[in-house]
Amino acid sequence: MQYDIIIVGAGLGGLTAGAKLAKAGKKVLLLEQHDRPGGCATTFMRKDFTMEVGLHEMDGLHRADPKLKIFNDLGIMDKVDFLELPDFYRFVNERYDIVIPHNPDEVKEILYKSFPDEKEGIDTYFYHVLNARKIMKESQGQKDKSLGEFLDNIIHNEDLKLVLLGNLGYFHDDPYSLSYYYYINAQGAYYNGRANFIKGGSQQLSDALVSVIEENGGTVKLNSLVTKINLINDKPSGVNYQNGKGLKKLEFSDEAPEIIINAAIPNLANDLLPNHLAKGLIEKIKGKNIGASLLTVYFGFNKALKDIGNPNYSTFIYHESVKSQKDILKNNHSDFNSRSFTFVDYSHVDSELAPKGKSVGAVCCVDYPEDWESLSPKEYKEKKACVAEVITERCNKLIPGFRDAIEYVEVATSLTVKRYTLNPKGAVYGFAQNPDKSTDYLSALPENIHIASAWGKFGGGFSGAIISGYMTAFDILRKA
Repeated sequence: MQYDIIIVGAGLGGLTAGAKLAKAGKKVLLLEQHDRPGGCATTFMRKDFTMEVGLHEMDGLHRADPKLKIFNDLGIMDKVDFLELPDFYRFVNERYDIVIPHNPDEVKEILYKSFPDEKEGIDTYFYHVLNARKIMKESQGQKDKSLGEFLDNIIHNEDLKLVLLGNLGYFHDDPYSLSYYYYINAQGAYYNGRANFIKGGSQQLSDALVSVIEENGGTVKLNSLVTKINLINDKPSGVNYQNGKGLKKLEFSDEAPEIIINAAIPNLANDLLPNHLAKGLIEKIKGKNIGASLLTVYFGFNKALKDIGNPNYSTFIYHESVKSQKDILKNNHSDFNSRSFTFVDYSHVDSELAPKGKSVGAVCCVDYPEDWESLSPKEYKEKKACVAEVITERCNKLIPGFRDAIEYVEVATSLTVKRYTLNPKGAVYGFAQNPDKSTDYLSALPENIHIASAWGKFGGGFSGAIISGYMTAFDILRKA
């Protein structure tokens, strides 16, 4: 069948692009290999709990946030309820226990009291994250630096650096290989606006975008794995895909003059493009580092955890072995007895993830597939059970009564992420955002293939994918 646009992948980038293009009158076909749309913006059911796969908090939805314009344009604000979160995060190590609000003026006052000798460094930090666009515009042509280098230049107290780096895992696994420019822009999006959770889970957003596509005549096919990009006169012209599984698997082929890839760039280069078209792209991405993955322990509780004394929505627990930001990367590769982690307690908002009187929570930490790939199926299952026990015990020390409240627990590793998203190494944010990371690999794409995902020029996370999808749609509409 002939379409105007075929989209490979129904993550937030592909969904947003599809919604905008369908609303603009384009005939859209969106193909997703998983049984539900959303990529990491999905949920799944266990007992009577709705487990949130990827969303802890989504930045923005303030006046200057481009996502607000996108959502208003697509009618998403009428379909989805965004819940404002009570605080940004709580940071805990053996020396400090500090709650960071969203309001930067309040944060500064809190930090002045805890670190009175660092007032100048605190002010400098917040000037940069609150004025990221201005700074990046004024710094055009200047060499990037690492976030770690930036913090070392403005702050002396290592604990203050750790407090400010509490949510580093939202972006990367090591401050010394994370772009300063990328960080101030991403972190500034939290401090300049507010953070939100989507009522009912992030699947609500993904499903709303699907509804926009379908309401405007577009087609979304799940369980549909794209296996090849076809050519006419040496130009990409459509795709082959398999729908279904096992003996019920059927082969299809559809055509379109424009193809959007909401999938991993390495998969496009190595699996989908014909060899002679892939050669240049493979060469361009050869030196690019793939970002880290995540491990998540999903908990269903028989009560609202806030009622047994957990005071905060999001808590970042840094292990005592992390004395400075130089220890963070090593700790991310350490045993789960000592690896730093985040605990998110969804009972602090009207999340609708659990029945009344119960709640859902999640522990998340950086993870790497090499920690799991060599294990047999039995060993893999046993290690996951061990991780669940270790994390439960650590949480129980932080929140007495935690263990007794557990009704269900499940562990998802970097290999789980890889299996459901097909991302190499289970990467959740695409290519690592290293200092001076170039997106020149996009120039190696055929002119009618477009990237709308974490692997494109806007980077990962919900915001990066959504903006990428919307801008990709605009690029196509401008060509028409």
